[in-house]
Amino acid sequence: MTLKMIAPLVMLLAAPAAAQTFDLEALIAAAKAEPPITIYDSTGKIVDMAEAFTAKYGVQATGEKVSANSQLEMLIRESQAGNVQGDVALLTDTPAAMAQLLPTNILESWVPGDIEADIPEGYRNPLAISTNANVWVYNTEKYSECPVTNIWQLTEPAWKGKIALIDPLTKGTYTDWFNQMATHGGDKIAAAHQAQYGKPLETDQASPAAAWLAALAANGPLMADGDDRISEAVGAAGQADPFMGLVSSAKFRDNADKGYKLGLCSGLDPWVGWTYTKLGLIAKGTDSPNAARLFIHYVLTEEGIMPQMVDGKIPTNSTIALPADEPSGLSAHLGALFNYDAATGLDDWETRQDWQDFWQLNHKR
Repeated sequence: MTLKMIAPLVMLLAAPAAAQTFDLEALIAAAKAEPPITIYDSTGKIVDMAEAFTAKYGVQATGEKVSANSQLEMLIRESQAGNVQGDVALLTDTPAAMAQLLPTNILESWVPGDIEADIPEGYRNPLAISTNANVWVYNTEKYSECPVTNIWQLTEPAWKGKIALIDPLTKGTYTDWFNQMATHGGDKIAAAHQAQYGKPLETDQASPAAAWLAALAANGPLMADGDDRISEAVGAAGQADPFMGLVSSAKFRDNADKGYKLGLCSGLDPWVGWTYTKLGLIAKGTDSPNAARLFIHYVLTEEGIMPQMVDGKIPTNSTIALPADEPSGLSAHLGALFNYDAATGLDDWETRQDWQDFWQLNHKR
């Protein structure tokens, strides 16, 4: 196929989805005529994923590990300079993308027509390729089962100073979680209080979520700057009095790699953990729109997302199941996760500072 023959395909594939029938072979052909692409992602797995994509399709791609915060800065700067370097962004800061990158036409969301029906509607606009889970964990060497069955127990004296989690002042996904609970999770938090104490929740706080968070913060949790410290505080072997903690499900690999004893707090009322989404977005100024779209299509397939699934990342494509040997065992408890709802993502963005102030005000060391 010549470049002249491919040119109409590029125009066709750039047309609105409603005006075309998705054609994967045409997309591949058009992508091969374009310059190489670069994909930004916050995990180093993107390097291998890009190499596998290149080997599969003959479309040159390079993966670069870039933190979510750095992605935001780089993408804005590149767009303003008219010098796009990152053609695809796999971005875990959904509220920032919704507030800063999509409305300003720095990035765009595109959903492949042949996969769209398999992605729940709430993950289509903007497109999320996966959900990432943070889960409550305990030390299986110390306890035969999770020592906590209700999140309100984490606010009690028995766990004072013995809970570890990432400092909400350093990671926006945590204050997003706070706001999501206040917006969508109040009934379940209040019901958990009723179940634990046999009486309705009475509080001066603005919501059941705020009441629980204030009590948790006042119980003196250990603040960490990353999951590694929490994984060690909870899971390191030989501890007489280990912490409980909240970590990425990906840290369960530490059990094999470091001999840790992390266990998932299955059965925790009302949730074993919570999720945030990883978006798959395309730079509006890319010289390779079809190659970028082909990569988006690729990461929505089992083959494409598998390197991240083994770390417990949950694909939004509902036809894909987590691997049976995924170390956290999360696949048996997906229904017990508090899932992120992008419908209120802009509110999460606008209230981040409020929730940081709230946490600082209530946190006791």
